[in-house]
Amino acid sequence: MKITSIETFRRDDNMALVRVRTDDGAEGWGQTSPYIASQSASLIESTLAPFFLGTDPWDLEATIDRMVLAVYKTYGTTLWRALCGIDTAVWDLLGKVTGQPVYRLIGGKLRDRIPVYGSSMRRDISPEQEADRLLALRESNGFGAFKIRIADVMGRDTDVYAGRSEDIIRVTRERLGENVVLHADANGGYSVSRAIRVGRVLEEYNFGHFEEPCPYPQIENTARVAAALDIPIAAGEQDQLLEHFHRIINSGGVDIIQPDIGYVGGISRARKVTTMAEVAGIPATPHCANQSMLQLFTLHLAASQPAVHQFQEWSIEPVTWHEGIYRGLPEVVDGHVTLSDAPGWGVEIEADFLSKATKTSSVF
Repeated sequence: MKITSIETFRRDDNMALVRVRTDDGAEGWGQTSPYIASQSASLIESTLAPFFLGTDPWDLEATIDRMVLAVYKTYGTTLWRALCGIDTAVWDLLGKVTGQPVYRLIGGKLRDRIPVYGSSMRRDISPEQEADRLLALRESNGFGAFKIRIADVMGRDTDVYAGRSEDIIRVTRERLGENVVLHADANGGYSVSRAIRVGRVLEEYNFGHFEEPCPYPQIENTARVAAALDIPIAAGEQDQLLEHFHRIINSGGVDIIQPDIGYVGGISRARKVTTMAEVAGIPATPHCANQSMLQLFTLHLAASQPAVHQFQEWSIEPVTWHEGIYRGLPEVVDGHVTLSDAPGWGVEIEADFLSKATKTSSVF
């Protein structure tokens, strides 16, 4: 069995689907990381596809290793976003060839009912309005955990308005009660001293974890915050290199590591990060902020990896750019998502989308 074609399909710049086919008629579907999809599709055609065409799909991780070494001068977010599309398509193909869901191929089923937390992306909302919609989602979908946004994105100690972070921490805890797990994400908005002060407020209101307190390149600053606080510090979503994850985990810089499958290059590389976490004795809670097949990829990791055992991220923000592309994305019931045992990712691609999509094709 050899890979004979790699194609991309997109209708806008939000995401691209990737189809991998082999000489015996097998095929699998994956997805590049959301956003800058045109760049990802172009890079697949020009740079990545030649490494995979003509190879055995069962040699996927060996092929990725060769590719990573060969393109060492061009590391960057687009490379890993594009690689995610090929990697996840090959895993889908292997699942379909064997008649198994991907989670069985990457470790086996530890859990098929995954607890998820409702992840808010909004800062343009009052604390009271945020509490109202989280309460409504608890009622409708049974969420037992949520994440709110504090600070301003990479904000250098600024906030949407003065005191908003402290207000929303207090209001959401008071309104949702002590039985709901609450996390807070600063998206790199704080200096060390400000992050520590806000972290103490989060501790006072019994929050679950404090995510990206400092800008993500400032690994040492995040470690200083982690050392000063009792609340678990989570980070890692923006990191792409396995060596960086190794440094962050081994230095004790975080209490929870958060690889994004799309940003790190797919399931194969994300799984290596979860193994690092397992050996270090810390949880891995992959970043998954968008409604797309990325949610499925993350669920399969959560089903099969020992370190991925906490509430997993599930966006509560409605988007339409994934609609009409595939069928089979699961829904949240009683605060959990249940995976099927369908082969591969268990989704069906819509023919109408394929017929109208912008396409690239690389053939062996």
